[in-house]
Amino acid sequence: MPTSVNVAVIYYSATGTVYALAKAAADEAAAVDGADVRLRKVTELAPNSAIESNEDWSAHRDATADVPTASVDDLEWADVIMLGTPTRYGLPTSQMKQFIDLTGPLWQAGKLVNKVVSSFTASATAHGGQESTILSLNNTFYHWGCIIVPPGYGDPIQFKHGNPYGASHVGGTPDQPMPGEDQLASMRYQSRRTVTVAQALLRGGVHS
Repeated sequence: MPTSVNVAVIYYSATGTVYALAKAAADEAAAVDGADVRLRKVTELAPNSAIESNEDWSAHRDATADVPTASVDDLEWADVIMLGTPTRYGLPTSQMKQFIDLTGPLWQAGKLVNKVVSSFTASATAHGGQESTILSLNNTFYHWGCIIVPPGYGDPIQFKHGNPYGASHVGGTPDQPMPGEDQLASMRYQSRRTVTVAQALLRGGVHS
């Protein structure tokens, strides 16, 4: 029988770029035998006036209104946590940071130890802080006591369009504002790798 594993894909996305990656991650995880998957968005902090001033932002908000909002209960439930956020000056968004800041009670109780984790991102420019954003998320994982699974170069897609730190996309180009097939394939590879590593650890007796 396949090893049962709970997977939480939690993201923030303003105009849909990171959502596309998160959806690919969640769909791929759900295709792994034994995986139960939750796709969750973090709470939006921006005022409606800011959202309404950007047509893409307001359209994405409306299109994903049915995606449940993440809670810390999702983290406690999960064996695997995948976090996705755009970069903001080389750092995670304030929306994702606020969600992380709510995890103090779980951290204090040791309920995040040995979770299997990975992260992904997007930026508007080619050198817009993708790696530093992922490394910032990893700083949180160190404090939680998690097991970080990077994609590395374990699949040919990583040499074609991959980031060894975590899947990423440059969304500020008019010819490809949303992730293309190569970026989505890289995200799918990362998701499957993370879930299967978690299953191996669970079979070996490593539990949260």
